Amino acid sequence: MNFVEYICLIVILVALSGIILRKNLVMKIVCLDIMSTGVVSFFVVVSSRFGEKVPIVSETAEAYAHPVPQAVIVTAIVIGFATLSLSFTVIMILIQRLHTTDTEKIERRTHE
Repeated sequence: MNFVEYICLIVILVALSGIILRKNLVMKIVCLDIMSTGVVSFFVVVSSRFGEKVPIVSETAEAYAHPVPQAVIVTAIVIGFATLSLSFTVIMILIQRLHTTDTEKIERRTHE
C-alpha cells in the first residue's frame, strides 16, 4: 500500500469514529459523507494505473483504461449526493417537529 491509500483509510476511520461518537444528526451525516468520499478516493487510488490512456479506442491504441471502474465511481458519487440530500431533508423535518438534533433526545421522545 502506498501513502495515498493510507491517507484514504485514515479519512475513512476518522469519519467512522465521528459517526459513532457524535450525537448531533447533522454531524453524523457530514461524517457519513466524508466517509463516502474516503471510500471513493480509495477506490480511485486502488484502481488507477499509470501509463494508460483514456478509453478512446483507435487503431493505434495499445493500453487503455477500462471504463467500468470510472462509471462505477460516477454512479457512487451521484448516489451519495442523492442520499445526502434526502438525509438532510429528513433531518430538517425532524428538527421542525422535535426541535433538536441530539440522537438521545430524539430516541427518548419517540419511545414516549
